[in-house]
Amino acid sequence: MTPRRRAGGGLPALDRDVVACRACPRLVRWREEAAGRAPRRYSGETYWARPVPGFGDPEAGLLVVGLAPAAHGGNRTGRVFTGDSSGDFLFAALHRAGFASQALSRERDDGLSLRDCRIAAAARCAPPDNRPSPAEFDRCRPFLVREIAALPRLSVLLALGELAYGQTLRAWAEAGRGAVAPRPSFAHGARVLLPGGATLVASYHVSRQNTNTGRLTTAMFDAVLRDVRAAMGGARPGGRSAGPRRGPA
Repeated sequence: MTPRRRAGGGLPALDRDVVACRACPRLVRWREEAAGRAPRRYSGETYWARPVPGFGDPEAGLLVVGLAPAAHGGNRTGRVFTGDSSGDFLFAALHRAGFASQALSRERDDGLSLRDCRIAAAARCAPPDNRPSPAEFDRCRPFLVREIAALPRLSVLLALGELAYGQTLRAWAEAGRGAVAPRPSFAHGARVLLPGGATLVASYHVSRQNTNTGRLTTAMFDAVLRDVRAAMGGARPGGRSAGPRRGPA
């Protein structure tokens, strides 16, 4: 099944379709191979080894869009940004900003909930070298289109990294919300008013490569989340909380 064959059905149907997808043979092989060569610290664990669905509040005003699951992070735990250093950085910041119930997320059933926030990825499978191909992005982007369409209160999208930024702009247009022309260049901290009134905010990705080198600091990312909060109207999230849940079977 490719993601283009179905649409609608809300977030539960979307999540089921994401998990069932085998549209990209290279990514299917890679995610399964990664599960079979777990590093010693994860020896004996049963990996998720499937596409990773989005996670969070179904009434979210904020959608955070990452690049793709990590081979031994989301591909292991089954929840986006869970179980690796990128998630450690992201969830700590979301907790400080009032979007996450706790600052650390290591397992899918660890009690984390998100408030007024949902997290997804531009590509739902762990890719070799952390870089999906253009064709793989194209096959996966309909999932992001459906995610956007299924969030009725969505007002801000936060793209982590230039690749996620480009895919978010394309998905917004493909969701029927309107294209931004000419396409704005990526820059950390950039804000783009999208057709329909939502705002796209850009940040460097929360990868270890960026955070360990100082390209992205805690202060820088906290400032981005303050901009996100301002674009959402400034109030602390008061939407419904999406409590802990397991990924679709």
